[in-house]
Amino acid sequence: MKGSLIIVSFFLLGTLCGISDLIPESLTSGQLSFYALCALMFSVGISIGHSPDTLKSFRALNPRLGLLPVLTIVGTLAGVAAAWLVLPGRSLTDCLAIGSGFGYYSLSSIFITTYKGAELGTVALLSNIFRELITLIGAPLLVRWFGSLAPISAGGATTMDTTLPIITRYSGHEFVIVSLFHGFVVDFSVPFLVTFFCSLG
Repeated sequence: MKGSLIIVSFFLLGTLCGISDLIPESLTSGQLSFYALCALMFSVGISIGHSPDTLKSFRALNPRLGLLPVLTIVGTLAGVAAAWLVLPGRSLTDCLAIGSGFGYYSLSSIFITTYKGAELGTVALLSNIFRELITLIGAPLLVRWFGSLAPISAGGATTMDTTLPIITRYSGHEFVIVSLFHGFVVDFSVPFLVTFFCSLG
């Protein structure tokens, strides 16, 4: 939760700087967002490649639980499509692009800002932060009402990092490998799905 609050704080600080014209216009161009996106993708690649223990643990995963990230992706997109029916003024592809962030607010919001503009990028940022916060705060209730896999699905792409401790605490240590695998696969899908839905709009 602390990490999410830090992200929100930087977002608010950036908004205030933008409103106050404290940042030179040359630094707010689309090129800066592109370079930031490239640096972020490079960091994601390093974090995945630098964790051989995580990759080894995937081999011991129950094959049936390997479907969990697929079900999370399909369920999220179905939920987004249902929510779109009551959201006036937004296209289905825009809503699906936001939902395809799966809680990965830093990457998905930059992609969406680059393709669709700052307004939709802001919505994506807040939507994905809320997803993470709901998982962090609601994990005990999710386990009680829906079972041990519920917080993993709710966490989306965050289950291999920020929400892993809370999932381990309430779902149990036996779900650590499942959570890591789930986060890895969903995390990997984010840039492909977000850019796909952005390109359709």
